Amino acid sequence: MAKLTVEAVEGRKAVKEFVDYPYRKYKGDPNWVPPLRIAQHDFLEERKNPLWRHARRTLYLARRDGRTMGRVAYIEDDEHMRVHEERVAFFGFFEAEDEQVAAALLEVVEAHAAANGLMAVRGPINGTMNDGAGFQIDAFDEKPYVMMPQNPPEYPRWMEGLGYAKVKDLYAFYFDNRRPISERVGRLAERTAARYDVTVRPADMKRFDREVAILKKIHTAAWEHNWGNVPLSEAEVEYLANDLKMIIDPELVLFLEHKGEPVALSVVVPDINQVLVRFDGRLLPFGVFHLLRRKKIINRVRLVMLGVLPEHRHKGFDLLLIHESVKRAKARGVVEGECGWTLEDNTRINRAIEAAGGVHNKTYRIFQKGL
Repeated sequence: MAKLTVEAVEGRKAVKEFVDYPYRKYKGDPNWVPPLRIAQHDFLEERKNPLWRHARRTLYLARRDGRTMGRVAYIEDDEHMRVHEERVAFFGFFEAEDEQVAAALLEVVEAHAAANGLMAVRGPINGTMNDGAGFQIDAFDEKPYVMMPQNPPEYPRWMEGLGYAKVKDLYAFYFDNRRPISERVGRLAERTAARYDVTVRPADMKRFDREVAILKKIHTAAWEHNWGNVPLSEAEVEYLANDLKMIIDPELVLFLEHKGEPVALSVVVPDINQVLVRFDGRLLPFGVFHLLRRKKIINRVRLVMLGVLPEHRHKGFDLLLIHESVKRAKARGVVEGECGWTLEDNTRINRAIEAAGGVHNKTYRIFQKGL
């Protein structure tokens, strides 16, 4: 039988092989959406991505007779261990041709974590919870929305066979924007706005830095006690904002203000995957033309962020923002959308999404194994 080896990635050529492997593995798969290769390289580049100022990663490639058969990233995040007081390592960017390759990759990750005195391995988490987390366990016949992971159906089964168990599920909700907007939800939203004297405004791109500062303030407070969340540093917020700035529609980035002060926000982004699926992760020579035509191509959106300051929860602000996002998206020709992810046990927000018309249709599972 051909010999299987797992080796740490060293040098630019090997990093390129790490990034390029999924493009070969999924070539011809009609539901796979190839991410931009340059974005993948930038994310893994320690000098460019501020995540690596408080986290470390080792990339591994599995080879059989010299042919790449899989990959995985071993990640230690000092901030996560400090905030959550748990000594865990993450695995991410996981791909494998078969179960034997999967076992070999995770065995190396587990050995790496044990050698560093850690107590468990958790994943997949592709950097942080915000960068793609969990293995998809259903809806495999659907193309993913922007910034959401995807994987073949066998991966979760392999995890269980290798001794990993569910630690948390993440939910995504589908919105059919071709349906009429609920009059009942509209009345509730109007009642909430009048009762608390709040207004909703779109992002002001002329004051982008100010808007980013507001986003950071609300994100830090609203997500403070969320499972797995780590507060974003100033540099990480700037890194995220610069990425989003390239694709956002300012009319779908909303701030809810109470007595003139922003207390909640929602961020809806066009589903750029509808463009990316048309080329192989490269902007040149033809991909750039698809990007220029994206307003004609894209008719789906994803609500990627919804947060309310803790002192203003249970007032209906989340439902108001979701309703306003749906209404504005409909006016801009959006026919469907996705809201998520959310934590499976975040009952308050999940009920608000369902009340506004969202249907839970996808689940992403994070696994963990004790060492």
